Amino acid sequence: MTATVDLTNPIFTDADAARAHFEAIRWPNGAHCPFCGQFETVKELGGKSMGPGWYHCKDCRKKFTAAVGTIYERSHIPMTKWLLATHLMCASKKGMSAHQLHRMLGLPYKTAWFMAHRIREGMRELHPSGPLGGEGKTIEVDETYIGGKEKNKHVKKRHSVGGGYGKEIVFALVERQGRVRSHHIPSVTGSTLRPIMQAEISKASTLYSDDGGARIGREFPVYQSVNHSIGEYVRGDVHTNTIEGYFSIMKRGITGVYHHVSPQQLKRYLAEFDFRYNERSALNVSDAERTVKAIAGVVGKRITYQQTNGRPVGSPV
Repeated sequence: MTATVDLTNPIFTDADAARAHFEAIRWPNGAHCPFCGQFETVKELGGKSMGPGWYHCKDCRKKFTAAVGTIYERSHIPMTKWLLATHLMCASKKGMSAHQLHRMLGLPYKTAWFMAHRIREGMRELHPSGPLGGEGKTIEVDETYIGGKEKNKHVKKRHSVGGGYGKEIVFALVERQGRVRSHHIPSVTGSTLRPIMQAEISKASTLYSDDGGARIGREFPVYQSVNHSIGEYVRGDVHTNTIEGYFSIMKRGITGVYHHVSPQQLKRYLAEFDFRYNERSALNVSDAERTVKAIAGVVGKRITYQQTNGRPVGSPV
């Protein structure tokens, strides 16, 4: 696979090429029924009445396309634009705003905003593959604060309409030369952090944190911390510079590209930044490969507009 994506590729301009590209990603071994899982009884439907891309399962007698059961299901947006939007978000280190997608794709702003959230949902890791770290590996943990004013860092966010003055808390775990996992948490307390750390860090790892995580960190066999409160940031190999570097990328993206992230949407933005970090070029993942992985992640994650805007179904947008 090439290191970059050619924007003149037909998958971004030709509907049939885009559909075939998505089918190849979703069904690498051939079409199968999303309702009953059958392979052998699936046949492609012909004729002009159905249009291209339709299949029929003789076993359960249902018709479907590759979009069924994905974020693309029942979407009126052409697949060419879905693929291009996904590539743009995957290839932009700090993200791409809905306004930018709206201008580049020629779609209404609201449509571009909804697209971006659905693409982020496709990037979200539904089933983490075991704990981070392990024998000979080092994990760094830390928290950071998103949004609001610095003086209100420790003030709980007010979620009422028109309100909101504090910051949202993000807790993250990063494996050096490896992956990151971020969590939107309500508070920096042992009852909040302990379950995350115990579930997501291998006890065989070396764990580093700043002085804020010392109490929980001591529960791990190999643990050390640096004391930021006295100006200590590095002591030999003990530091949290890796996680601080990740937070720096995330904050520059949120502040410089998105400007404002609502508390209810923060988990999807974290999924986006985690995904790009976990599939970064330093781990030998190209833009093209990263985009294919994001597209493959859309299966089983269909969401509605009401689920993204936070309003009850049937309420005005």
